[in-house]
Amino acid sequence: MKKQIRYILLFISAISFAQKPMVNAEIDTTYIRIGEQFQLKISVDETQNVIIPKLQLKGLEVIDSTRVDTLKNSLIRRYILTGFDSGAFYIPQQQIFIKNQAFLTDSLLVNVATIAIDTTKVKKFPIKTIKKEPFTFDDFKIYLYIILAILAIIGFWIYWFVIKKRKIAEDTPTYRMLPPYEEALLKLSELDEKLLWQNNKTKEYYSELTEIVRGYIERELKVPALENTSDEVLEMVEDFKNSETIETSKETIIKLKDLFREADLVKFAKSKPLAIEIEDDRRDAEHIIGNLKPKPIIEKEDGLE
Repeated sequence: MKKQIRYILLFISAISFAQKPMVNAEIDTTYIRIGEQFQLKISVDETQNVIIPKLQLKGLEVIDSTRVDTLKNSLIRRYILTGFDSGAFYIPQQQIFIKNQAFLTDSLLVNVATIAIDTTKVKKFPIKTIKKEPFTFDDFKIYLYIILAILAIIGFWIYWFVIKKRKIAEDTPTYRMLPPYEEALLKLSELDEKLLWQNNKTKEYYSELTEIVRGYIERELKVPALENTSDEVLEMVEDFKNSETIETSKETIIKLKDLFREADLVKFAKSKPLAIEIEDDRRDAEHIIGNLKPKPIIEKEDGLE
């Protein structure tokens, strides 16, 4: 009876061992030269719930790998390996997980040999210069930006200092300078329209009235009448009269003197002339402008003394 039980247990153990999944790793060569490639194949006698992790290598490198192939009741995956250092390198045991249980492959030895080179037969070549990279847009964009900035500045300068100023000049109305006599009459008319003395602004009225007369004398006789005092202007006019360089009368000079005196009294002594006196001074100012002018210059004809 005991022998029968022993045989049954041995039979069950044999069946269990026979059903254990098998993992295997093999290479197509154990000897390569530096840089040569060889193939590693991992096979598993199971197709369900199999995980083949990433290879764990030292001294060797994976060049490529294939997808897992299913052949009947097994899985196969191939790797292309190489080595770039001489020596003996082990492909360590790789863990394969089958139904959450780890199984190990065998470790494999690969010898990587150097390539013997006969330096006496190798043709020597001169050292090559550094090869320049091809130019790209980034190499020139800074210069492009600088050129664009310069063109923008030049364009702005042309627009503002040439086109814009020309346009402003075209849009700006031009005025013809009137002769001294016409200008003085025009200013007298503008003064009348302001109605200064009628609105109790007698001082302002006489200031503008005498300024019109002074401005006429300055332009017509070419003397600084606006900057000088009333007495200095009268003295210059009398000198012109005595030297007979102007056409005027004694009456005109008297009216000019009276107008300046009345204006000084209004401006500095707060005098308040009557309306009829103001109107008389207005007429006197127009009389002075019309009767005070330089004598025309008569050019002598050639050959006459």
